[in-house]
Amino acid sequence: MNFAKRVFRIAGIYGLLVIAPMYFAENQMNRDFPPAITHPEHFYGFIGVTLAWQIAFLVIAGNPSRFRSMMLPAMVEKFSCIAIFILYAQQRVPFLLVGFGLIDLVLGILFVFAFLRTPKI
Repeated sequence: MNFAKRVFRIAGIYGLLVIAPMYFAENQMNRDFPPAITHPEHFYGFIGVTLAWQIAFLVIAGNPSRFRSMMLPAMVEKFSCIAIFILYAQQRVPFLLVGFGLIDLVLGILFVFAFLRTPKI
C-alpha cells in the first residue's frame, strides 16, 4: 500500500472515530466546557461537514492518483487547526483542544507529503 493510501486511510478512520460520537455529546460538552452551546446549528453543522471530510479522506485513500487534486482542499481542512492555536493563545479554548489541533497539524503535513509523492495522472 502506498504512502498516500495509508495516510488518508488513517486520517479518515481516526476522524470517524473522533467526530461521529460528537453527535451524542452536546449535553456532555455543555457540562464540561461552559457556557452551553447557544447555536446548535453551528455545532451540528461543524460535525456534519467534518464527518463528510472524513469520508472524503477514505475516498482519496481508495485511489490517490485519481483524487490527487482533492488532496489540496483536504490540506485546507487539516491546516484549519491553526485557529485552535490562536484561540488557545487568546485563552479562548481549553488546552485539550491543542492536542487535537496537533494531530490535525501532523496529518496536514503528511497530506502535503502524500500530495508531493502521488503521481499525476
